[in-house]
Amino acid sequence: MIHPQAIVEPGAKLADNVEVGPWSYIGADVEIGAGTRIGPHVVIKGPTVIGEDNRIFQFASVGEECQDKKYNGEPTQLVIGDRNVIREGCTIHRGTVQDEGITRIGSDNLLMAYVHVAHDCIVGSHCILANSTALAGHVKLGDYAILGGFTAVHQFCQIGPHVMCGAGTVVLKDIPAYVMATGNTAEPHGINLEGLRRRGFTPEALRTLRQAYKTIYRKGLTTTEALEQLQLLANDEPAVQPLIDSLNSSARGIIR
Repeated sequence: MIHPQAIVEPGAKLADNVEVGPWSYIGADVEIGAGTRIGPHVVIKGPTVIGEDNRIFQFASVGEECQDKKYNGEPTQLVIGDRNVIREGCTIHRGTVQDEGITRIGSDNLLMAYVHVAHDCIVGSHCILANSTALAGHVKLGDYAILGGFTAVHQFCQIGPHVMCGAGTVVLKDIPAYVMATGNTAEPHGINLEGLRRRGFTPEALRTLRQAYKTIYRKGLTTTEALEQLQLLANDEPAVQPLIDSLNSSARGIIR
């Protein structure tokens, strides 16, 4: 299942049913799990670990050295989970020793054409990154986040779970969980209600999350004051807790 015109370096570990298309290159420090299909003209370098049932399309560059000028050839790593789709021309770089040395991508994600995931990023699971989205170094992206095409995220930003960004959004500060954002620079535009409905959130949870959003953005409170009120809401509705967590973990401040 490895095309005779593919190059797989000695030392690479590929499960028996991994497919590798013609003119693709798999480096020595690469491990690929069962059922993963690598298209033609793909370059995968390591140390990189790729899980099961992923699909990587042509011209993707996966596990390459990062573009951080501080990088000096250290053996950092890329770890990718299961059932991800990585489309044409995507670039995903390994980590740096200035962070934890690992770039991580979870499972069941769709990275559309020309997406860039820089060094030390942490991408959750069930995310969609539309065409030409770019994550700078050290970005954290929560589960079920959706980033519209040409979204650009500044280094060290955190985007919470279930966030939705419109096309062309420029993210310079953190986006709390559940929030819809768009613009250059990003501004909040309510809770991602339709996305949450599709994922099975109850009407009661949605009402409480809307109340939580108004607590943060409509009452003129400081973040500390808002957190006190959010904690009261979380006592009755657990869905509020990810919103609290994203506020507590924010280092750059949240979009306003």
